[in-house]
Amino acid sequence: MTVRRLADLIDAHAAALVLFARQWCTSPEDVVQDSFCKLTSVAAFPVDAVAWLYRVVRHAAIDAGKAESRRQRREEAAARPVRWFDESPGNSIDADQAVAALESLPVEEREVIVSRLWGGLTLDEIARVVGCSVSTAHRRFEAGVQRLRERLDAPCPKK
Repeated sequence: MTVRRLADLIDAHAAALVLFARQWCTSPEDVVQDSFCKLTSVAAFPVDAVAWLYRVVRHAAIDAGKAESRRQRREEAAARPVRWFDESPGNSIDADQAVAALESLPVEEREVIVSRLWGGLTLDEIARVVGCSVSTAHRRFEAGVQRLRERLDAPCPKK
């Protein structure tokens, strides 16, 4: 892999990967950085590097989240909520409401929505990342979007 290819992958996907990892851990930047480092050391470059990165980030973030939970229990420290995205005056929904709505979704639906909407992954790529069929990924996406609409009182966009 060339340095240019790595830089292009980082520029194009790092922010979405950080958001994706944030579902499971409070140090998503570290998880994403470690995942890019792993990519540079693989013997054979993956055919679909983006889907490979999402899978590695997902597993690493879940592991990091478990370690954080154990550490929190030992230290009895409360974690403060992490904002998933910034609120700007142009947003039509409140960022805190959106975060609460996303966090209230089952993890199976939330990970599909985040990787699809913010990560730009296809349903086929998401299915490989989370280890389910494409139709299951699609059902999870549709169910999650419907729950978000209900929780945010957002109308269905006209097609």
